Amino acid sequence: MELTIKNKTTISELQKQFSLEFPYLKIEFFDIPHTSPNKLTKAHQYPPNRLLGVCGKIRNEGVITINADDTVEKLESIFWNEFGLSAEVFRRSGNLWIETSLSNSWTLRLQNDEGKALSETKTNILLDKEDSVDRDNWQ
Repeated sequence: MELTIKNKTTISELQKQFSLEFPYLKIEFFDIPHTSPNKLTKAHQYPPNRLLGVCGKIRNEGVITINADDTVEKLESIFWNEFGLSAEVFRRSGNLWIETSLSNSWTLRLQNDEGKALSETKTNILLDKEDSVDRDNWQ
């Protein structure tokens, strides 16, 4: 799949494109690098109606080609290195979205498959303990 990054594209438009390919994953954007020692919180998260050109520090426009076998780490690095966008991938787990930072070496396919399995399990007993941070209840 390809994601077109333009200054006048909103975060929600990009998120919708991404979720068509990976329905159990979502991308969020922040005003600090995802590698920052500061914790990513909702206070640092950009709203969905924000234009990408306002978020990025490099302000390049272009296309990201995403393969299901790419790792989360690779995708987040492309957003940062090529567009100056601090992106973080989250995985669905039932009614929650959990940060994938501790499993960012997994492929997007594996993350999406895991999200599907966890969301379709009624009890969600299989919750990945490494990534069990409920980002819906941030500070």
